[in-house]
Amino acid sequence: MGVAAKIAPSMLSSDFANLASEAKRMLSLGADWLHMDIMDGHFVPNLTIGAPVIESLRKHTTAYLDCHLMVTNPLDYVDPMGKAGASGFTFHVEVSKENWQELVQKIKAKGMRPGVALKPGTPIEEVYPLVEGEHPVEMVLVMTVEPGFGGQKFMPETMEKVRVLRKKYPSLDIEVDGGLGPSTVDVAASAGANCIVAGSSVFGASEPGQVISLLRKSVQGAQQNN
Repeated sequence: MGVAAKIAPSMLSSDFANLASEAKRMLSLGADWLHMDIMDGHFVPNLTIGAPVIESLRKHTTAYLDCHLMVTNPLDYVDPMGKAGASGFTFHVEVSKENWQELVQKIKAKGMRPGVALKPGTPIEEVYPLVEGEHPVEMVLVMTVEPGFGGQKFMPETMEKVRVLRKKYPSLDIEVDGGLGPSTVDVAASAGANCIVAGSSVFGASEPGQVISLLRKSVQGAQQNN
């Protein structure tokens, strides 16, 4: 077995008016993490949630809150997200080429786990220094859609990045986000992704627990076959 499978329902697809009960429902159905999309309306056009919502949700759950920051100035978010109770802090490589070392150190100092994300059009080589550095990130998130909105179609051409990453870093957590569901998870799992973010495919299902279970089995099956 390789790195553990982690299934992270994307709370962007949940009923925001009932976030605490939605979180509890996902965890009771087998979710490992809860994926939280923080968007600033600048790095991406959409505006979603910030530290106050993370802080509110944290009062209702001990779950791992996997926070993906689609923001132009991630450094500004480290203190508030740390105080709010975020577990993971994944920033975008496109906006942190100059200060990622400082960023990673500050994320860790606040008790969060650092990760780096990249858009579909960003070359995978740009994250290598962050994985290999003195203060490395602990996860790479390969976006399988353009970030900013839920419900988009999976981009299979992004899978080459996952394959390259997995070959280069066998024990790295590799997350995929965008258009993942029963019809697309096998290609992501066989490429080497072990952390699966799924929004509408889980929340829109009549039996979300079955979808979570299917996603996990896909990752585990691909690892056994490799």
